Amino acid sequence: MLLDKSTSMSLMDISKIFSLLQPKEDEEEDTNCCQELNQAVFKDDDKLLTDLLSQDKYRKCINHRSGWGIPVTPLRTAAAQGHLHCLEVLLAHGAEVDSLDVKAQTPLFTAVAAKHLDCVVALLEAGANPNGSLYNNCSPVLTAAREGDVDILRELLRHGADVDVKPKMPDWASNATTCRGPLYISAVYGHLDCFKLLLQHGANPDYNCTEEKMLTRIKQPKTVLEMCLRYGCGLEYIQLLIDFGANVFLPTLIVDKTTRQNEAVMLLLKERVCPKPLMSQARLALWRFLPMENKMCSIDCLDIPKILKNYLNHVS
Repeated sequence: MLLDKSTSMSLMDISKIFSLLQPKEDEEEDTNCCQELNQAVFKDDDKLLTDLLSQDKYRKCINHRSGWGIPVTPLRTAAAQGHLHCLEVLLAHGAEVDSLDVKAQTPLFTAVAAKHLDCVVALLEAGANPNGSLYNNCSPVLTAAREGDVDILRELLRHGADVDVKPKMPDWASNATTCRGPLYISAVYGHLDCFKLLLQHGANPDYNCTEEKMLTRIKQPKTVLEMCLRYGCGLEYIQLLIDFGANVFLPTLIVDKTTRQNEAVMLLLKERVCPKPLMSQARLALWRFLPMENKMCSIDCLDIPKILKNYLNHVS
């Protein structure tokens, strides 16, 4: 008798659990609507997407996630596929511009990673955070610097992205890797245009990481100059760092007999003994006086001849 009762209760409990797991009618309808929106975006059918979003039941699902593997919003799908018109339709109908997926990636990060410049611009103009998500280990700027996407990088920096952003690492993992910011990455991957652009927007020419707390936890933080010498980045990188005020007395790598960059080493040694020309010193003094963010924009606002603006911006 007791056994039968126990068995009966167990079956009842299982039935309750399964009933709870079954989607409610409203939830099932929302999922279907979201899937239809995602399908329209995936097919790049902005007309169908507009028709769907003219109905309330679709509009209320515009920020819902659906799909196998990584459930995503329609806006994330549009950014990943580079479907600009669909992306613009979604933004016009109130799609959340900085919605996160399960990897804490924003639509902007997805568009940057997929190299869709037009979608990047549209998202930034709609107010997307140029730094991406605080919860993602990487960032749009780091991604663009690694891939050498100078046009995308320019748009991010123009909209206020952190030029010295670093990978997000836990405190216990603090080492030289945590200092590998966009300037370092662009040099190692050989993207000279990105390297110069970062310096023009105020990247620190000595250390990628400027956070004192982080630097104190690293026994021997490496300067960007040291990294450029070690990885054989070439004279252009060394000269740019010197022009933008890197401390030429910081690197210790130049005494390493295994260094293959003899010309770069000689350039650095020459800079140690020969003072900078007066014009270069004046440019550096003014450069350091300008605010850290949007240095190029600040120079463009100065009431001085164009030729001087170009000189201050290191534009030949």
